[in-house]
Amino acid sequence: MKAYFHTFNLRQFLLHFLSMSADFLRRIKKKGDVRSLLSKLWSNKKLSGLLAAAFVILLYVLFNNQGVLQRIKLEREKKEMLQKIQQAEQEQKQLQDQSKALDGDKKAIEKVAREKYGMVREGEKVYKVAPKK
Repeated sequence: MKAYFHTFNLRQFLLHFLSMSADFLRRIKKKGDVRSLLSKLWSNKKLSGLLAAAFVILLYVLFNNQGVLQRIKLEREKKEMLQKIQQAEQEQKQLQDQSKALDGDKKAIEKVAREKYGMVREGEKVYKVAPKK
């Protein structure tokens, strides 16, 4: 008994498959085809009008005086102002502590007079060291 083996030729199969009538092949729709989506949207007047109105409302909500972007800007400014207030309160506390220290302590008064105002006692000589270049 003789066995006949038929060799599979991919090239011939593809030529035969591609030459078949388009009636037998299932058409595959492309998903996300922008042109077809836009043409469907344009043909549906109610939907396109609704989307245009929604877009205008979205722009109004985002960009008007009381909109989201204005709110974000104001929140950022509020945060900056709170930081400035906190720094001013720290500086005020520091100055109050320094004022209390200067009320009766002669050494503290002398230290501030020398450091801040460059005052010296009679007969003292002040030597200033020049910074290195």
